[in-house]
Amino acid sequence: MKNALNIALIGYGKMGKEIEKIIVERGHKISTIIDSKTDKKALILSKNDVAIEFTQPKSAIGNIEFCVNNKIPIIVGTTGWYDNFSHIKNLVLEKKSAVFTATNFSIGVNIFFQINKKLASIMNQYPEYQASIEEIHHTQKKDAPSGTAITTAEQILSTYNLKDKWISIEEGDYKDIEGNEIPIYSFRKEHIPGIHKVKWDCDIDEIEFSHSAHNRRGFALGAVLAAEWIIGKQGVFNMDDMLGFE
Repeated sequence: MKNALNIALIGYGKMGKEIEKIIVERGHKISTIIDSKTDKKALILSKNDVAIEFTQPKSAIGNIEFCVNNKIPIIVGTTGWYDNFSHIKNLVLEKKSAVFTATNFSIGVNIFFQINKKLASIMNQYPEYQASIEEIHHTQKKDAPSGTAITTAEQILSTYNLKDKWISIEEGDYKDIEGNEIPIYSFRKEHIPGIHKVKWDCDIDEIEFSHSAHNRRGFALGAVLAAEWIIGKQGVFNMDDMLGFE
């Protein structure tokens, strides 16, 4: 067990409350809670060893910038802000601070990612198979496709030579799929923490593997483990760094 930490929560929705449980279970202290009614300046009025951020894409950049500028290490669970990733990375290097970001903090999902990369590299030998991705989440999730689905697609593109882009297809949409594209199909249903499937299909058969979250606990635990891991570090990190994956 790591030394007890003072952990700030930025975002106090369902994920924030689940993270709070894990923080207490692991012997840490909630130092500050920032929600939609609380000014994030409260972060500098109390002692915070690290912050964990799960909000909305439109809020994430400001929250990350504030923590980096004030040298509060921050764990970022919000997705949908990655167009600004280079800006955040440069700011972290300038301020000598620390950011840990992941499209998914679940240990199981990150094992799923490793399988995905390995299989994609194998499939270069079998061009008759066509890749597709499906993601299903609860109706409160704002971004589509999910950050996890995008990571999955980009991993395939990094090792599979016959595709060079992914395309988003939300429920009810119809789009023509070009030969160089990997479709990501997004569905929103009540009470689904998260399901991700990768399919490789041809006329003869289909290869499919998936990850299904039973609840939010795995995401929350991964975020708290990241908060423990980042203490004393400078830079931009992700789950591969923490888990020792290449």
